[in-house]
Amino acid sequence: QVQLVESGGGLVQAGESLRLSCAASGSFFMINAMGWYRQAPGQQRELVAGISRDGSTNYADSVKGRFTISRDNAKNAVYLQMNSLKVEDTAVYYCNADVRPSRFNVGSRDYWGQGTQVTVSS
Repeated sequence: QVQLVESGGGLVQAGESLRLSCAASGSFFMINAMGWYRQAPGQQRELVAGISRDGSTNYADSVKGRFTISRDNAKNAVYLQMNSLKVEDTAVYYCNADVRPSRFNVGSRDYWGQGTQVTVSS
């Protein structure tokens, strides 16, 4: 149906930057909201940033001013630019998409990528 593939994770030092990418493929009508979540060891999965189809964004307080989410609807892609990374940003980052399956069904389904590891060292 729908596959989300993330890329761009890695190991960096505090203060450096990473850019995460996620592309959706498969069979669907359109993607509504997209977002990035993260889960650190021993922690619950949390929303890092979300973006609506028209470009409205929201961020977790912990990343405001440092991270920027964007999307390219033509490519069915979402990105997360992460600047001034901190050790506490270390987590597995997951791409999420709220997908409308067809033009005849307004009900949407939630899809997740496989996750990409971001590790920030001091």
